[in-house]
Amino acid sequence: MKITFLGAAGEVTGSQHLIETSHRRILLDCGFFQGRRDESRRKNETFHCDPKNLDAVVLSHAHIDHCGNLPQLYRKGFKGPVFCTDATADIAEIMLMDSAKIQKEDAKYLSKKLKGDHPPIEPLYTAEDVKGLIRNFEPCAFSKWYDLTDNNEVRLRFHPAGHVLGSAIVELDVKDGSEQKRIVFSGDLGRRGMPLLRDPVPVEGADVLVCESTYGSRVHPPPQDIKNQLKKIIGEAYTRGGRVIIPAFSFGRTQQIVYFLNELTNSGELFCLPMFLDSPLASRLTNVFRRYDHTLDADVQETLKHDDDPFGFSCLTEIENQQQSIELNRRRGAFVVIAASGMCENGRIVHHLKQALPHEQNTVLLMGYQAPHTTGRQIAERRETIRIFGRNIERKANVIQLEGLSAHADIVDFKWWFEESTKRGHFGKVFLVHGEPDSAQALSDTIRDYCDEDPIIPQFGDSFEV
Repeated sequence: MKITFLGAAGEVTGSQHLIETSHRRILLDCGFFQGRRDESRRKNETFHCDPKNLDAVVLSHAHIDHCGNLPQLYRKGFKGPVFCTDATADIAEIMLMDSAKIQKEDAKYLSKKLKGDHPPIEPLYTAEDVKGLIRNFEPCAFSKWYDLTDNNEVRLRFHPAGHVLGSAIVELDVKDGSEQKRIVFSGDLGRRGMPLLRDPVPVEGADVLVCESTYGSRVHPPPQDIKNQLKKIIGEAYTRGGRVIIPAFSFGRTQQIVYFLNELTNSGELFCLPMFLDSPLASRLTNVFRRYDHTLDADVQETLKHDDDPFGFSCLTEIENQQQSIELNRRRGAFVVIAASGMCENGRIVHHLKQALPHEQNTVLLMGYQAPHTTGRQIAERRETIRIFGRNIERKANVIQLEGLSAHADIVDFKWWFEESTKRGHFGKVFLVHGEPDSAQALSDTIRDYCDEDPIIPQFGDSFEV
């Protein structure tokens, strides 16, 4: 039995790991590498396994760096099942249709840069590829065993990962001749005590563990601080008569923010300042959260006893079209806009930033990490001018960056999960993926005593007999 690391090995993005036995080939995740456009295109257009020879894909969750390359896998010949949770299936369809639109736009942009007689660049996949792929999804419930093959060579069980809606820890029982191994893949492990989601579930050990390590060297601030800071920031904006611009990822982060604002409004701690959710993608994804509200945490269940919509309130308006979005830029007085993208690289948020940044009464509220070379990083560094649409925009607006809503486990959460899991079983070989080298090494040092062998930090293309 062999495992090969084909993405998110030695880096954070592009999750993809191949399990091979003498008869079966199972791919764990099939995510996009996300980075600069040209580099991302080069890395994403080539697979390092044969899509036609894969028996199945197991998808941990619907973030694009975990599911984003599935339609191209289908386009290049994969016609097997994709196993995931029910909520992940619904969310992935929305995310991948949006990604197909972006592929079309990126291909057009890259084609304009070509010189000579080079043929136009084609999208990595289209909406038709997404539709074909979705027909092969096999939604699964949590905590139930499923057979991936007819002769019981591979069976699967999902456990809540606490990362985003539908996210799962993957547990596989794999037979290879007379040999049988239990393989666990953490996907992206979430945090305890986060708004909306139930906590991650410990497992009963594993012969082989593939574990993410994104924040293996950090301790996150508590999420409750975010709620209090939101109240303070919005109150100050009201006093100044300014707008608050909140760039937020459409999936996960937006729903957390709206949920906090709903709680503050219900409790009377926040007056009814006009608020706008200006992201059609986020609105579609929020509807999935509404559909699965019965799966959310105890706080949500308590809220549902007196509030039938934790993601909507009288002060919040969901913007439906581009014209309504443009009209917000002409609006006077204090108000709040939540829009994608989270790192301010594209989408409607860029237009709102262009209007808001030059005025000192306004606030830009960054909700989390901003990657190098992004517009969000320029704003986080509080530069005097911000490059937007090819122009230098003067920044007079106040900039606040809050870190408490990361959906990834930190070192305290990892330690808890390993302690609880090893009370139930043991971990044999452990591979740390989906993290920068410093984070992976810090996590390795922390968990070494919970593993039978020293953890391994694989690099891209590394294969191991397990």
